Amino acid sequence: MNNPMEHRSWILGTMTFGALTLALLFALLLIAARPAQAQTETVLYNFCSQPSCTDGGYPDSSLTFDSNGNLYGTTYYGGANGYGAVYELSPNGEGGWTEQVIYSFCSVGGEHCTDGKHPFLSYVMFDGAGNLYGTATAGGANGYGVVFELSPGPGESWTETVLYSFAGGANGAYPSNGLIMDPKGNFYGSTLEGGSGSCSGGCGTVFELSPGSGWTEQVIYNVDNKGYYVLPGSDIIPSGNSGLAMNANGNIFGAVGLTVFELSSNGNGGWTPTLIYTFPGAAYYCLTGTPVLDNAGNIYGTLERFNRRGSQSGPGKIYKLSPGKNGKWKPQTLTLFQNGDGANSGEAVVLDAAGNVYGTTLGGGEMNQGTVFELVAPVGKGSYKEKVLWSFNWTDGGSPYAGPILDRAGNLYGTTNVGGFGGGAVFEVTP
Repeated sequence: MNNPMEHRSWILGTMTFGALTLALLFALLLIAARPAQAQTETVLYNFCSQPSCTDGGYPDSSLTFDSNGNLYGTTYYGGANGYGAVYELSPNGEGGWTEQVIYSFCSVGGEHCTDGKHPFLSYVMFDGAGNLYGTATAGGANGYGVVFELSPGPGESWTETVLYSFAGGANGAYPSNGLIMDPKGNFYGSTLEGGSGSCSGGCGTVFELSPGSGWTEQVIYNVDNKGYYVLPGSDIIPSGNSGLAMNANGNIFGAVGLTVFELSSNGNGGWTPTLIYTFPGAAYYCLTGTPVLDNAGNIYGTLERFNRRGSQSGPGKIYKLSPGKNGKWKPQTLTLFQNGDGANSGEAVVLDAAGNVYGTTLGGGEMNQGTVFELVAPVGKGSYKEKVLWSFNWTDGGSPYAGPILDRAGNLYGTTNVGGFGGGAVFEVTP
């Protein structure tokens, strides 16, 4: 894959605007017959509410809270220049929310978009000073994407600084997803391509970005094709768009192809990779979700099912890996989605304090527009019980690819890639 737009097409599969139109008409016809759901869903904002989607459009990232209860995220399209945006949603004090684009990509560098463009799955994160950080998959000085910082200024203004522009090749190309940060202020992330792996154009990398007089990038892990599942006819399932997780010891976890891996510092500035577990590939599954860790060291994530052409075909799985003796990990399938309760599980899951698992599905549900689900943790050695908390109907959003986040009251917040006014939405589900 030589273009980040192709990676996004894996998410959306073979969906066309004609199909979306039919889905909208179907949803409108069936809304009156739609049964009540036990939970409440509220649309906090509909993107493309402004002409030419200057308010942002088609979000595929999860959300981030600040200390004041405001929400932040990115959109792949839209903004003032059409190449994506970073936005803020603030409670208006009257039960509603106000949206503000705090940065529009491709504002610098003309058609080269040297400030970056198209943030792909890129959630944003805060540092202690209130600055925001994230990635844009394309643009930059070399056209291979950037790591950026947004700093708050006077009033409601924000200033963007490109911390690093990827150069392609062994350096990595097309960063996707967001960043994680260690206590020393180093950032870690992943790229869709580049590196020294044996794939054409490189299989992708994990990189470290360290502050100093400037910012220094080093590749700390090169993905190889053993992380992929090779399909008949020499097609290859996408490597996935997984982000990274870090445990209390500073070890980094990621997932690519069919393999979950761990990177541990060797004490000399380098990193030692360990392949934790490789899933069987006979059923055309591929890891696409960011690993999530619980306090016991278990790992949770999502598997997608692809067809022989590399397009998502569902149903997806939620897995759990538990550490065992002699470094072996025990796999467990928590749920296998069917069309009625969801299909093609979303990019990430989130856990509550009781060990319940929450996430989204890209399709399935009552109107095949996706769902928000809960997997209720077992007592003792029982199995997880799946509950569909919400089925989208397009008018309230559709195709929620990004995983949700939880607030302290147990409410879920997330984004849908389409639906609403057509350009996606931000939603809240209240159990």
